[in-house]
Amino acid sequence: MVESNKIFHEQLLSEMKQRLIKIQEGGGLKNIQKQHERGKLIARERINYLIDEGTCFQEIGAFVGYEMYEEYGGCPAGGTVGGLGYVSGQLCVVVANDQTVKAGAYFPITGKKTLRFQEIAMQNQLPIIYLVDSAGVFLPMQDEIFPDKEHFGKVFYNNSIMSAMGITQISAVLGSCVAGGAYLPIMSDETLMVKGQSSIFLAGPYLVKAAIGEEIDAETLGGANTHNAISGNADYQFDTEQECLDQIKRTIGKLGQFEKAGFNRSTPKNPTKSMEEILDILPELRTKPYNMREIIERLVDESEFDEFKKDYGKTIICGYARIDGWAVGIVANQRLVIKNNKGEVQIGGVIYNDSADKAARFIMNCNQKKIPLIFLQDVTGFMVGSRSEHSGIIKDGAKMVNAVSNSVVPKITIIIGNSYGAGNYAMCGKAFDPRFIYAWPSAKIAVMGGEQAAQTLLQTQVASMKARGKVISKEDEDNILKEIKDKYNTQTTPYYAAARLWVDEIIDPLATRSIISTSISAANHSPITKEFKTGILQV
Repeated sequence: MVESNKIFHEQLLSEMKQRLIKIQEGGGLKNIQKQHERGKLIARERINYLIDEGTCFQEIGAFVGYEMYEEYGGCPAGGTVGGLGYVSGQLCVVVANDQTVKAGAYFPITGKKTLRFQEIAMQNQLPIIYLVDSAGVFLPMQDEIFPDKEHFGKVFYNNSIMSAMGITQISAVLGSCVAGGAYLPIMSDETLMVKGQSSIFLAGPYLVKAAIGEEIDAETLGGANTHNAISGNADYQFDTEQECLDQIKRTIGKLGQFEKAGFNRSTPKNPTKSMEEILDILPELRTKPYNMREIIERLVDESEFDEFKKDYGKTIICGYARIDGWAVGIVANQRLVIKNNKGEVQIGGVIYNDSADKAARFIMNCNQKKIPLIFLQDVTGFMVGSRSEHSGIIKDGAKMVNAVSNSVVPKITIIIGNSYGAGNYAMCGKAFDPRFIYAWPSAKIAVMGGEQAAQTLLQTQVASMKARGKVISKEDEDNILKEIKDKYNTQTTPYYAAARLWVDEIIDPLATRSIISTSISAANHSPITKEFKTGILQV
């Protein structure tokens, strides 16, 4: 069985990596070649040149837009590449438009992804670097990207808010920057341009001619020399992209040190148990139990885990550990063989009253001690039935939800298996504002398990059809059930979630330690200024 588990997870990883290779081609090899023929780098090449040699760039949102907008030819990575990387020794958020994808135009999901990068910069008080090469809003979908609160205009609103917060923003315009998008570089601290490549204007030459009858070329209208020597909008101009990116490195290298959160970190130590064995431990089947402690011990330094209330509330594990030297509090679901109200054996992953109570108390402790929280999700929801309801499961669940909601320490969530219903919320799903949220390829995110959901939807549809006088055969029911399951299974994959930014990224389980470490390093740049309060609780 262990070998079967490993083969299954290796297949999932292989599938993930193959999809990534395709995504990294952006708008296709022909468009990449065109970019190179113009003497321009593509988005990932720009980022690789910018970040410090010997360091890793932690990409966020690679699967954004996956299998979306197919009627327009798709939008790989949401037409934008970005994440966390070290530039001149300083951890930064880097955002680069991918010009090979519809000329870097903003689809609805592109706007959402850009706002997510700005949110990361604001929450963690990190410098943000924009590598701009965009044709602006994707006009066929302008109604879904232009006017609303969380649409394109919010980018410039955030520019203003971040400036007031003292967050460094640097824009390198490496191609087009038109219409409303022109505000982004000009609202940054510093704007850099490349001769013969960069242009910034509210309206391009064609629109200018149509609007006022003036005939003018792009370079004269809004090129590097125009904005450096005439308008004064830009601050630097360079002959090549590389020289432009070198200037960013020099600027970031001169930033002063700001106050940090001060999370505890000691000398990093590797786990004594092999991380490779994680793939052996997590079952292929979601109906099989396993010991979450075995996974935790392969993620934490020296495999040391100080468990909190070990013998109480056994379907949630809580405890203190270190990950890459960082002190953390871990809240993790535990799949157990348990008995239901009728004495029948079933598989847990369910949050009971005592587990919710324990988790709420532990979360409060971590806030008291200023220790970041790591949530490891494999949860099917809260326990249902008369015994749980009469024992106050809603009240105990509300305590946990309240503690998670009001936490002031950073919360980092890893979805490793099931993430269903209210269990997703209580274990710090996307709606509960984790600082970062990642999924393993084995993750499933849904309001309930697929079988239960399909049967519920089937009953509803069949009842509705019968009410209209339609005769339903067993074959009809089977076909309806298959259609429901196929749709539901597609919508519960980590790819569906990552495409819509319900998770920041799908990650290799064996990279979890380094990803958590970088996430805490980012969070450490933002001091905790709020007091931890839970408000009113039913006790």
